[in-house]
Amino acid sequence: MNESELVFTQILNCSRQDLYLDRDRKLDQENSTLIFQVFKERVSGKPIQYILGKTEFMGLEFKIIPGVFIPRPETEILVETAIKVIQSSSHPVTKLKILDIGTGSGCIAVSLANLLPDMEITATDISPLALEITKENAKLNDVNINFLESDLFASPDLRPIAYNLIVSNPPYITTSEIAGLAREVRYQPRIALDGGSDGLNFYRRIIKDSPAYLEDNGHLILEMGFTQRKAIEKIAQASGRFSLVRVVRDYKNIERVVVLKKAGVGHG
Repeated sequence: MNESELVFTQILNCSRQDLYLDRDRKLDQENSTLIFQVFKERVSGKPIQYILGKTEFMGLEFKIIPGVFIPRPETEILVETAIKVIQSSSHPVTKLKILDIGTGSGCIAVSLANLLPDMEITATDISPLALEITKENAKLNDVNINFLESDLFASPDLRPIAYNLIVSNPPYITTSEIAGLAREVRYQPRIALDGGSDGLNFYRRIIKDSPAYLEDNGHLILEMGFTQRKAIEKIAQASGRFSLVRVVRDYKNIERVVVLKKAGVGHG
């Protein structure tokens, strides 16, 4: 649905089909005022997801409020890639342990838990607000997830060598680019956007620290920005702990997700 359809279907509590079948209906004063207010906020640049208080991701509904990063359609590629890696794993799916670093709204963790409910998933974020929304989204979609407030791997409650798979959609926009972003993007929390001077700060930290928490031959799956593939691959190679498994392109043929595999004992 486009944004106008989203607004009308939510306020009128009807389906897209009913919206057009009953196109001659007259709006009462209350609904007219609500719709006017929504479009007024939208014209100011406020994202429609914040205005409506929700969004859709992987066919699921997620609560979204200002201060929490809005899930992007491209991140569905990360979830789909993680599922393929899981399904090709030699481990029984029921025993897999997944760590989602920087979970935000919880879209990745909740989607994985919904599609593969027997996994043990831990979701972390540095933002208490994001974790509260993640908890609500887990409840909304009836999935079980462990939650930890943590700056990447800083929490002492994270278990060393305990995870089969680590996933993350880290901030990857360069600091200098933030001011030039569209108003809709700048409405979102800067901490979820700013990847440092070259956009790679979080990739360096995650690739450096994740081997201590990832089993041998476990996978690290990261979403990345446009043109960042080569730089991330160099960081992984320099670590001496990961090999590149594959790079997955999004629907616009942009390299969007990188899959890395941790070397086993005695590597190198």
